[in-house]
Amino acid sequence: MTALLHLIEPAGWRAALDAGAVRPPSLAEAGFVHLSEPEQVHLPAGRLFPGRRDLVLLVVDPRRLADPVRLEPGVPGDPEAMRFPHLYGPLPTAAVLAVVPYLPPAAPVLPSPGDALGRALAHTLSLRTRRAAEVRDVPGGVAVLDPDFPHSRDDNRLLLSEPVDAATVEETAATIAAEAGLPHRAATLRWPGAGAVARELAAHGWEVEEVVVMARTAQPPPAGPRAVQVAQREVHGLWRRSWRTVLAGSPDLEEVVDQLVGREFRNDRVVAVHDLAVTEEGRPVAAGQLRIDGATAVVDSVLTDPAARGRGHADAVLAAALDGAAAAGCDLVVLEAAADDWPRSWYARRGFAEVGSVWEVGTRQAGATQDSSR
Repeated sequence: MTALLHLIEPAGWRAALDAGAVRPPSLAEAGFVHLSEPEQVHLPAGRLFPGRRDLVLLVVDPRRLADPVRLEPGVPGDPEAMRFPHLYGPLPTAAVLAVVPYLPPAAPVLPSPGDALGRALAHTLSLRTRRAAEVRDVPGGVAVLDPDFPHSRDDNRLLLSEPVDAATVEETAATIAAEAGLPHRAATLRWPGAGAVARELAAHGWEVEEVVVMARTAQPPPAGPRAVQVAQREVHGLWRRSWRTVLAGSPDLEEVVDQLVGREFRNDRVVAVHDLAVTEEGRPVAAGQLRIDGATAVVDSVLTDPAARGRGHADAVLAAALDGAAAAGCDLVVLEAAADDWPRSWYARRGFAEVGSVWEVGTRQAGATQDSSR
């Protein structure tokens, strides 16, 4: 059986991540969870959520379901001969391969279980659209916007999954930036072979960075030091010190740092976030973030204070993240690393393999005096 789909509101999915399973009202009322095959999902979407474009599709691997799935008639109004898959039991979150934005009329891209790159790309697109204050359709994809964090390129950028030329990227990014009052233009080029467009933009003065997507199984490493989970506010000081170093000399430095630290709480509104830290003398000196989104786990924001490097703290953070991913039932752990920076090799030595790449491109708006950051 191919992948099955369940349409859900983001808040419902976030609650399910804490509970470990999706239990919609139909489970209590009719004894099953409504699922759809890819060619059917538009029917329940139009009936239950007409006009909605803030929903997500859970891509379910039927091999991970313990309870039976039966093909049965739909509701009045559905094609008479059509049969829908009904899951006679709760839908475990660990059976969800990917969480994909449902943005009709665009057809959703549904990764298969073994498609590590597809699952990673689905996560980054879905996370950014779920937490965005606004999502706009643009040529080649969408623009995500959040006026509360204008300095954050990660939250105010184009996410382009279909090929477009450099002129289209420039024109669209400039239009979105001008309309939103952003101090920058930014885009992620997500399609295969996007490097050619990125290099053309570089020739036009854009900052260009290839970001490598890496993946490995969620199998925990051997016994050894482990970071511990902490409240996110406990690592704010470490984040602030790191951002001040990275952005040293930038205009409005503290305002920018405030936004880059302040934005992070929103991730936990849409995925299950675990902040991990190693402390020395009561102060976090290394930290990282584990994000659980069904069967896919993401490692992000691993950093160590310069004075505390060389003591194995990053390994302790990564080990705790892999432990957490395995405990949550994830089979895949993904992360992103700059193609030209040393962490790429560090992760490779710890079992992460490169599965593809995307290109981050951006530039400040003409006349802007404020710096922005990814």
